Amino acid sequence: MLEEARIRTARLQSRMKELGIRQAVFTDESSIAYLAGFWGYLGIEFGRPTMLVLRAKDEPVVITPMMESEMVAEMTWVSDIRVWEDMGQRSWGRALSEVLGDSPSEIWIEKPHVPAIVRNFLDDSFPGVALKDISPVLGAQRMIKSPLEIQVMKQAGQIAGAMMKAAHESLAEGGREYESALAVIDAGTRKAAGFLTDKGWERFVSPMIHNLQILQSGADTSMVHRRASVREYRRADPVYFCFCNMVQFKQYKLGFDRMFHIAEISDEAARVQQAAIDAQAAAIAAIRPGALAEDIAAAANAVYAERGYQTGYRTGRSIGVAYLEAPELKAGDRTVLQPGMTFAVDGGISIDGVTAGRIGDSVVVTEDGCDYLTDYPRQLLVTAG
Repeated sequence: MLEEARIRTARLQSRMKELGIRQAVFTDESSIAYLAGFWGYLGIEFGRPTMLVLRAKDEPVVITPMMESEMVAEMTWVSDIRVWEDMGQRSWGRALSEVLGDSPSEIWIEKPHVPAIVRNFLDDSFPGVALKDISPVLGAQRMIKSPLEIQVMKQAGQIAGAMMKAAHESLAEGGREYESALAVIDAGTRKAAGFLTDKGWERFVSPMIHNLQILQSGADTSMVHRRASVREYRRADPVYFCFCNMVQFKQYKLGFDRMFHIAEISDEAARVQQAAIDAQAAAIAAIRPGALAEDIAAAANAVYAERGYQTGYRTGRSIGVAYLEAPELKAGDRTVLQPGMTFAVDGGISIDGVTAGRIGDSVVVTEDGCDYLTDYPRQLLVTAG
């Protein structure tokens, strides 16, 4: 993984030379993981930024809090690590200024992701210096996944499958939403642990599945992103599990959703769910090299319209080391699909206060179509009584 991160960085440096970009400051955790191979656990919410300064012609520099520096040094291939402290003269601002120099002509940053305290520091310390956006340059590179990245994402897909199986098996009348969430976390963590060793770089990769489980049941199913509660399941309840903020392995993140019904399913719920299943199937059937991103959304939207439904959801999003990458499968995005692109592809209908239909999978674009990264039955799923 670290050697691949080094290769990615060299590739980006070559592109920066072509574009005349002297140096760029990366502050987004996913970008730093992609290029430098590490991630910290002290985020900006603690007022402690970690940064990677990439220079077109020189070695990159990592700027990290002192308390994480030992771990970071073990996790990254970058040798130039500048440490900063919470008090005294060794501040992160001073470290960043030393790397950028006294009079940079311009500074490239990740404008959509740069923390406010970093942006404010740059504005105050370098007045009049243009701040330009490096995000599209790196984003274009991240669109196409390498064989190693796809391998890791396939492992993440197996972890997701174990999580969904546990979710399914947890469902019964009288069971509670939070108990399902606990079963998901346990199963996913145990599956992830099976892919890891306690040697080298991998010893810093936690198998723990975390984040609040997106789970809705009963009439609340239409709310899309409600979290697991203490609600008891009732007969004929729809139950929706979304793992889009939970399925991640070695920083690679997938999308994965399923809808279940407790013991029986009403005719209306079946119609809604089948429409979502069929819309997703139409979208995935349309994925192939040369297709436009918006074409995939159009295929799904045609099914919704045929069944008498409207949806405001995008059909999918690119996935990788971030939850959302480019392109998106929605109207207006005319990105041409290429082999190696990876997407979360959804079918989704909400009927407020009544029910919903949902399904989601992750796929990789191949030379002649696409392959699934996640796998669980794509049909009406009714639990045993």
